[in-house]
Formats: sequence, structure tokens, C-alpha cells
Amino acid sequence: MTFYGSFLIVIVVGRMKLKTKIMISFCIILFVPILLSAAVLFSFQRIQIRAIEQTYGVEDEDYSYFSNAMQLMSRFTQKTFEELSEVAESDPARFEDEGYLGEMNLRLREKNSYLVVRKGGELIYSGMDIAAEKLLNGLPQYGGEETDPNTGVYVDGEQQTLIKQIDFVCADGAPGSVFIITILEEPIPEIRNLMSDALIAILLILLSTACMLTVWIYTSMVTPIRRLRTAAQNIKNGNLDFTVTVESDDEIGELCRGFEEMRQRLKDNAEEKLSDERENRMLISNIAHDLRTPITAVKGYAEGLIDGVADTPEKQERYLRTIYNKANEMDTLINELTLYAKIDTNRIPYNFVRMNVTEYFNDCVEEIGLDLEAKGIGLSYSNYVDEDVRIIADPEQLKRVVNNIVGNSVKYLDKQRGMIHVRVKDVGDFVQVEIEDNGRGIAARDLPYIFDRFYRADASRNSMTGGSGIGLSIARKIVEDHGGKIWATSKESIGTVMYFVVRKYQEVFNE
Repeated sequence: MTFYGSFLIVIVVGRMKLKTKIMISFCIILFVPILLSAAVLFSFQRIQIRAIEQTYGVEDEDYSYFSNAMQLMSRFTQKTFEELSEVAESDPARFEDEGYLGEMNLRLREKNSYLVVRKGGELIYSGMDIAAEKLLNGLPQYGGEETDPNTGVYVDGEQQTLIKQIDFVCADGAPGSVFIITILEEPIPEIRNLMSDALIAILLILLSTACMLTVWIYTSMVTPIRRLRTAAQNIKNGNLDFTVTVESDDEIGELCRGFEEMRQRLKDNAEEKLSDERENRMLISNIAHDLRTPITAVKGYAEGLIDGVADTPEKQERYLRTIYNKANEMDTLINELTLYAKIDTNRIPYNFVRMNVTEYFNDCVEEIGLDLEAKGIGLSYSNYVDEDVRIIADPEQLKRVVNNIVGNSVKYLDKQRGMIHVRVKDVGDFVQVEIEDNGRGIAARDLPYIFDRFYRADASRNSMTGGSGIGLSIARKIVEDHGGKIWATSKESIGTVMYFVVRKYQEVFNE
């Protein structure tokens, strides 16, 4: 029962702080051995008292005499004294019977006592091998201090003794005395057994308590430290595919959880770095591919001019304009690459100003319309916003959002008559811009990913659907930096609608 109680204590303290564990372990070391030792001593004492009662014939419910050695030894010879007293009154001649005296002495020897009989001034029997003269000199005189079963004469000296005296008159009228001499210096066997058993029990209690606390401390401290050492070695070797799991809530458990968070962050950073490297390679590949088409065209038309193929002023102008347009395409790609680098480092240069929505989008759509008209694409524009509505935005970056969305729509127009619809709406605290086309549309499985960097729903690469694959991701970044949101809906073979919202500017008046 004691072992299981201590085991439960260990389980409870296993989820405590290290400081609390140390305090509790101190209390366990201090109080548990004391309590267990007290319980063991009490149990052993009860057992040995019963043994003493059976061996020495002590019958008394009051055990206070066990704390007094002289009183205890006196109780041991109480019955023998009473028996000898009866013999002294009824048959004093038996004190001259060697057989009887030897039997009585044998019984007394079991109680650390011996029998002495004196007749007149001579010693007629001694149950201990002691010089008669020396023994006679230490015995009380006949008719001296009376004793009874509960009293005796204490004699100090080389050997401490308790002497009980019974006087009698011999058959020939000579005075005689029977002495029960108890040696006080030698402890009784039961007391020796009690002391040795108690000592062994206390040692076992101390040993088991120490072992239990050692196992607890080892499992709660050394084991996590070993795991941390193994984890540190794994990180040193570049291995991040492991976990540090510790269930304890103490300081070491917190350290292990912090170490696990660090490992996870290192792993995430490593994976992010690999992902960035893949994206960078993909960007370079996309840019290289998309630059190749306009460069090839520029070289071809330039060679035509050099070789004299363009032999009329009209052809020369058409060749030069084509070279100019292709150069603009390359410039756009390079600008996207530069802006992409700024996005990755959150260094997009914003110049936020307060501007009128109607005026801004009227100018923006007019500029877009000229480009679309040159490409034979129709444009419709509807503005449902009040003329006094304003927003806080960067005009250049917001125009880049519109241009990127429109440019993406133009790439995938597949109808004979391409059409772009631009609508500006008031939706409460926001201004919502909708750009709809009648292109090929986007598959439902691709729609959630169109704003991811380098994602292209059409994997084919040709001059008709070129691009770096980062236009819509740039648009999303700019809109989100304006505190807005961008999304899309689409139906295959019908077209796509791109939406983005920007928060209105609202003046706050102090009362």
C-alpha cells in the first residue's frame, strides 16, 4: 500500500514545474521515510510486546513501563518472586534442594536474572559463576529493606543489578534469604530484535525512496535531455524530418516544445527556400521563353530592313512599328520581373493619394479602350458610383491591376468578336470593379489557383498565350495591400469575370 501511494505521488508531480518537483522531492525525502519508519516501528513494537508478554509472562494493558528499563526487568521476575514467596512461607526447606533451585535458576536465566540463596552468613547456592565473597558483600542484610514483586534494590557498580529479596526461616531456625538478581546492562533478545528489525526496515525505506525519486528524476529530466541531444545532432546533420515529443509540462517540457517549434520553423523555411528556388527557376524559364518570341520578331524585321526587303516607305514604317511593339512587350516582361522581385521582399513602392473614383476610372478605361480598339476588341464601360465617392489608393499600382486583368483576358479571347466589359459599382463601404470577357473561360479545377504565382491554366506555350505567369499574382498582392480583395468566376467557353474591391474614403468629423 505504501509503495503504490508513493507511486501515485510520482505520477502527479510528473506534470508539475521543475521548481515544484524539487520542493516535493525534498518533502518526500524528509517526511515519507519518517512516516513510514514510525509506522514500521509501531508495528514491530506491537509484535515484540506480544512476544515479551508470552515469553516473560507480563500481563498488563499499560505499556508505559517499556520506557523504563528497571521497571521492565522487574516485571519480568514478578511471577517468579510470587512463587518463591509462597515457598518461603509454606516449605522453606526446598531452598536447600539443589534440583529445585537449579530449575528455578534456569527459568530466571531466560529473563537475564539468576538465583542466590544465603543461609546465615554463608552462600549455599549461586546461579551465576561469581566469587562467593564478592557476591555476599553486595547482598542486602537479613531483615533489611523489604521488597515485594514490584520493587527491588538497585545496586550500581561494575555491573548494574536489581535485587529482590525474600527472607525466610530455615527448619533449624537459621535465618535465610532468597535473592533474585537481574542484570540491567544486558538488553533482552526481543529488544535487540526490535532494534535490528527497525534498523533494517529504515534502511530499506530510505533505499526504496531514493530509488523511486532517482527513477522519477531520470525519466523526467535525463530522457528529454537525451532526446534534445539526438534532435540537435539531427539538425546538425541536416535532417529535419523528426519530432521532439515530450508530455511533461515542466521547464524541460517547455524547452522541448520550443525546440520542436524551432525545428518545424527551420523545416518550413527550408521548404519555402526550395519552393522559392523552384519558382525563380520557373520565372527565369518563363521570361526566357516569352522574350524569345519578340526577340525573334525584332531580329527578323531588323534583318528585313538591313537586307532591303522593306523597299517601300510603307513597309519600312510597318517593320519599324512592329519592332517598336515587340520592344514594348519585352519592356513589359522586364517590368513584371522587377516588380516580382519587389513583391518577394515586400518593397513595392506605393504612393497613396485620395482620388475621385469616377474621374480615375473614366481616364483608366479611356486609355485601355485605345489599346483594345487597335487590337479589334470591343469595350463597354458602366459606372454606378456617385460622382463624389473617393478612395485612398496608388493610381499607378491600381492601374497595373486593371491592365494585368485586361491583358490576361485578351490573351485568352477565342471568339470572333472579343469583348471586354468594365463595371464600377458601389457596394456599401467598398467600391467594386468587375472586368468581364467572353474568352474561353477557366475550368472549375483551375479557378482556385489562378492568383498563385506561375500558375497557368493553359500549359501550352505559344506566342498567343505567352506571359510570365505572375500577372494575376501581382494584381492580388496590390489589391490586398490596398486593404481589398480579389476573386473570379468563370464558365468554360463563355467567359470570365474578375472582381476586386477597394475600401471607400470616409471622412471622420469630430463633434
